[in-house]
Amino acid sequence: MVDMIQKILGLFVFFSSVLFSIAAIEKPNVVFLLVDDLGWGDFGAYGAKFYETPNIDKLAADGMLFTNAYAACTVCSPSRAAILSGCYPARLHLTDWIAGHNQPKAKLKIPDWKMKIDHERILLPEALKEAGYTTGFFGKWHLMPNGQTDMQEHLPTNHGFDINIGGREWGQPKGKGKYFYPFDMPGMDEGKPGDYLTDKLTDKAIEFIDQNANKKPFLLYFSYYTLHSPLMAPANRVEKYTKKAATFKNEKNELLNPVRAAMVESLDLSVGRLVEKLEKMGIADNTVIILTGDNGGDHPETTAGLREYKGYSHEGAVREPLIVKWPGKIKAGSTTDEMVIGMDFYPTILEFAGLAAKPNQHADGVSIAPLLSGTKTELDRDAIYWHYPHYHRTKPYGAIRDGDWKLIEFFEDGKLELFDLKNDPFETKDLAESNPEKAKQLLDKIKVWRSSVNAQMMTPNPSYSPASDNKKN
Repeated sequence: MVDMIQKILGLFVFFSSVLFSIAAIEKPNVVFLLVDDLGWGDFGAYGAKFYETPNIDKLAADGMLFTNAYAACTVCSPSRAAILSGCYPARLHLTDWIAGHNQPKAKLKIPDWKMKIDHERILLPEALKEAGYTTGFFGKWHLMPNGQTDMQEHLPTNHGFDINIGGREWGQPKGKGKYFYPFDMPGMDEGKPGDYLTDKLTDKAIEFIDQNANKKPFLLYFSYYTLHSPLMAPANRVEKYTKKAATFKNEKNELLNPVRAAMVESLDLSVGRLVEKLEKMGIADNTVIILTGDNGGDHPETTAGLREYKGYSHEGAVREPLIVKWPGKIKAGSTTDEMVIGMDFYPTILEFAGLAAKPNQHADGVSIAPLLSGTKTELDRDAIYWHYPHYHRTKPYGAIRDGDWKLIEFFEDGKLELFDLKNDPFETKDLAESNPEKAKQLLDKIKVWRSSVNAQMMTPNPSYSPASDNKKN
């Protein structure tokens, strides 16, 4: 009788492990690659000629490339919070980079916004952990208050990640060596002089794949510090682009900065190493790779001609490269011009994993899985929005893109700018005065949306000094 029970238990354990293995195969691994200060013109797949990105270009050739993908904000922290939460920054009340600029004499007073994500929200890694995923965070976090008492309560490991390599309050490398060893980051104590941050983080990410391949499904969330300043790269890579710049025919007004170009190449090499590792481990076909950026490049010549750049209110600050690859599930070499935005990744990844949506969590995200599978060419959404009640390189503003139309409202004086992006993608012709009906229609929609997400608004500043209007914001 005892032997019989033991055999039954043994069979139960065996079949349970088989069922778990099947479930793990059905749920894909997810490699999410988020690049800091990524311009729309930084990859060859998007037209770059000076920068060399063969691995990223191959990723695009093997998957789907998006031409109208957007960050949720023109600066980093709100965009990052939107990806992880599936919510507009306005809904989160996390609307500026942490800790933001201080403009005490400006015309408008900024609201009392948050510098962290509330623990009550179930973030993407937490939702995946509920379904048996192992989750690893690598790189830049920048979603926690700096120097406040609850700072340590908002590390990646407090928001659903099993491990944290490199994530802390910093928005850029600030260790003794910055992009070079020593790094002064969690999990990055190992190393030697000359080690480069992008390469070292990639080493750690590959270790994570080694440890988790063919076990439970995993989320590898690689949030690169690059291409954020300070611009630093290995000397041999810089030398390559210094030589190239000397004879390069700059037909597209690209930024011929050899150091930044070397940083882009380091990113590309990282992507290539990750793809190669997935293939060697035999899990590439069951792995979704998503590559995008948090906001525009930090220079006007990184946007492939789009107007302005990081921190401003126009397209160059928020339109981002987006490439998604899943062998056998996404048609190689496909493209779409449908509008998508950072909040969409949360429900998309849940759908990839066969998990139920959490609409009360990712309240503003729309799954783009139907676009990727080819079952749909359009999403059930009529507009996307931005809300920036802060001073930066631009004045405080709100914006909407509705179809081909884009309206920007500047909060200080109510000034409106209207653009037809289909016929004027570089926003050269303001149509607000010539088409006041369309401007009013879109402004009304912005106001309704702001109310729906309980967006924080600015108020008149009692300490306002007109002299501050002449200062660069």
